Parts: sequence; C-alpha cells; structure tokens
Amino acid sequence: MPIYEYLCDQCERRFEALRPIRESSDPVPCPQCFRDSKRMMPTSFTAFTVRDGYPRSIPDTGKYYHLGKEVSKPVTGGVRINEHEEINIDEPAPAETKAEKEAMKERRAVVKNEMARIERDDGPVKEWKDDS
Repeated sequence: MPIYEYLCDQCERRFEALRPIRESSDPVPCPQCFRDSKRMMPTSFTAFTVRDGYPRSIPDTGKYYHLGKEVSKPVTGGVRINEHEEINIDEPAPAETKAEKEAMKERRAVVKNEMARIERDDGPVKEWKDDS
C-alpha cells in the first residue's frame, strides 16, 4: 500500500497515511484535530525497480554503478576489494619518443664499441661461470 500525504485545512497540519489505492482520494481524519483532511499532491515522486538484486531507478539504462562510476556489469568472481575490471585498467607504458630512441641507439653503439675494444686488447670475452 502506498503512503499518501494529506493537509488539514483547520489546523494546517501535514501528515501521511498508509492507504489502499482505491481509498486514496477519500478524506482522512487529522491526527491532531480529528477533522477530515484532503489529500495533497506529492511534492516529489521516485520510482524504482529491482534487477539482479540491486535497486534500479526508472528509467533503467541497463548500466551498473561501482564506486560512483558507470559500468556495464556488476563485480563478479575473485577481485581485490574496491576494484572493477572496467575501471581499474592498467595504463599502457608510454611510447618512446624520438629523442629516447636516439639516446638508446647511441648507448648501444657505445657498448658495442667498448666490447670491441676489450676483445681487441684482452682477447675474446669469455662467459663467467660460477663454480661454487
């Protein structure tokens, strides 16, 4: 049964009453002065439905909310607390800039030249093996 709002014209008191829909427009006695009171139109109205165990506002967009952000499906399975697979996505590593690529090329050339110098001066570089 819905709750309706009533206003008493005599004592100007607002009150609510739980009534069947078919009796919603009938007068209700005021709880203070016991005179018949008229139903007043509600100042606000909120409708909702329940889908998948979650209350949903009407119209339902079909989306879910996780920590205030809209997602397409609820959290399921083993995930860490306060995380959602659509929200907590790892950012890809930033692409190397042209300057970084050039610097890396120069470092490789320096290492290659140094290895060639060591081989020329000391002989071929042997792999170190741990005999312990």
